[in-house]
Amino acid sequence: MRLPQRFLTLHAAPVRRASSVPVVSFVPACSTADTHSLERLQDFVSRASRLFVISGAGLSTESGIPDYRSEGVGLYARTDRRPMQHAEFVRSAKSRQRYWARNFVGWPQFSSRRPNSAHEALQQWERRGKLHWLVTQNVDALHSKAGQKRLTELHGCAHRVLCLGCGAISAREELQTQFVALNPDWRAQTGGVAPDGDVFIDDDQVLNFRVPSCESCGGILKPEVTFFGDTVNKATVQFVHDRLGESDAVLVVGSSLQVYSGYRFLLAAGDRKMSVAIVNIGSTRADHLAELKVSGRCGEVLSVIQPL
Repeated sequence: MRLPQRFLTLHAAPVRRASSVPVVSFVPACSTADTHSLERLQDFVSRASRLFVISGAGLSTESGIPDYRSEGVGLYARTDRRPMQHAEFVRSAKSRQRYWARNFVGWPQFSSRRPNSAHEALQQWERRGKLHWLVTQNVDALHSKAGQKRLTELHGCAHRVLCLGCGAISAREELQTQFVALNPDWRAQTGGVAPDGDVFIDDDQVLNFRVPSCESCGGILKPEVTFFGDTVNKATVQFVHDRLGESDAVLVVGSSLQVYSGYRFLLAAGDRKMSVAIVNIGSTRADHLAELKVSGRCGEVLSVIQPL
């Protein structure tokens, strides 16, 4: 079951907390893409008639959402903390309490992020008939907010909540309202921003945070995203492979492709002898498969490429 599109553009309930979540830049340092590379990318896009695009966290860093792996500014570079694992979330009530407390604090800022020029460019490419399908590894709903229709959210969307008991899907914004009602006097001092709506909070601050259960069955509530250690739904993977098979070129934007769930489609493209181009700051797992690699900010690069 999928939520109506209207749930993807949200206005979260205000959160009372001891300090604001700090705002910093999460885009790694890089030079401006050279003219020759941009000309080659324009030629690549112009030659494609049914372009298949894979986007990653590097696309959303320009909207103020941090990623995991960027040099100097990603989560792994800034801290020794690691993301929630699926098995830990399912088996441990304390881990779920910690996760949701941190997510509760980070939600107003995360949910208010807006699409940047890269999201807008890709939506224009779709509108002009250049982009056949877009697969995003991001869970921030920014492509949907930009108006993208030919879209698969490979790892789900943090703007939706799933009950592990009955499978009911609800809006994350509604859960925020429940958190506020259950925790009217709860406060937390944050220490930084992590990817996917997470923030840093000391464990002793979450001890009294209350987490609701599913209103229908009393089951465990989980964001409708693929946590680390979990796998993407097989039907979704097959659907994406089918869209890839209908395409004639692949463009990767803002992803190092270190996670196999996205990298598998580059391997499939390689098997099909499809043309591949990559726009990313830093190396990727699929550099050896690409005929063109452009290093630069996704927004700066994509906004000058015309969907001819």
